[in-house]
Amino acid sequence: MLTKRIIPCLDIKNGRTVKGVNFVDLRDAGDPVELAKIYAENGADELVFLDISATEERRKTLIDLVLRVAEHVNIPFTVGGGISAVEDVDVLLKSGADKVSINSSAVKNPQLINDLSAKFGSQCVVVAIDAKQIDGQWKVHLVGGKVPTEIDLFEWAKEVESRGAGEILFTSMDNDGTKDGFANEALAKLSSLVNIPIIASGGAGKIAHFTDTFIDGKADAALAASVFHFKEIEINDLKEVLKSKEIPVRL
Repeated sequence: MLTKRIIPCLDIKNGRTVKGVNFVDLRDAGDPVELAKIYAENGADELVFLDISATEERRKTLIDLVLRVAEHVNIPFTVGGGISAVEDVDVLLKSGADKVSINSSAVKNPQLINDLSAKFGSQCVVVAIDAKQIDGQWKVHLVGGKVPTEIDLFEWAKEVESRGAGEILFTSMDNDGTKDGFANEALAKLSSLVNIPIIASGGAGKIAHFTDTFIDGKADAALAASVFHFKEIEINDLKEVLKSKEIPVRL
């Protein structure tokens, strides 16, 4: 059985790690490279870096960060934010990233998923989907959750798989930063509809939430930010509990 992965997420703005609630009210959470080193040493399976700032020098900042992270960590890491072309991905992978995450650019240009998968392999391509419930329907949102669309979460997930995505990173905007648990019902439905791994994101507050998302949500990996950044949950402690619940993890 494949092990379930624990993935700290570092949202990057102006070179710093930040964390908000429901995608707003950002506060500083530290230096991303220092945090990455700590997580790599303390049992994280992978890392995700998302550049959420829209400054003109985003690309340059991100490449510098990728180079520095690659020097200091020995676990896979994914980079996302502002990626809209094959050339962007080429540079990031050559700088040391293992995977890239695309979100708004994939919706605006779905062919990008096909192109990246064909050139770099599906294992490099993570499609991030931010969605929230509107009148009981899960709708995809773009640009860091600011722009609603009429696109259905589940239909989009099936399409990105068919176009060659290797993983889906699903963030429930309703749950993000609330610490009330992951959107397990939606996650379980996603898992039943596609055959690629689903990373659960949005809502981690305590260890039981991770247990729930692996058992009830059928997630393949669980991503969290503030509970790790502010040391509310230690990854090794989390993994010991998961193991005691017979959830397969890498210790």
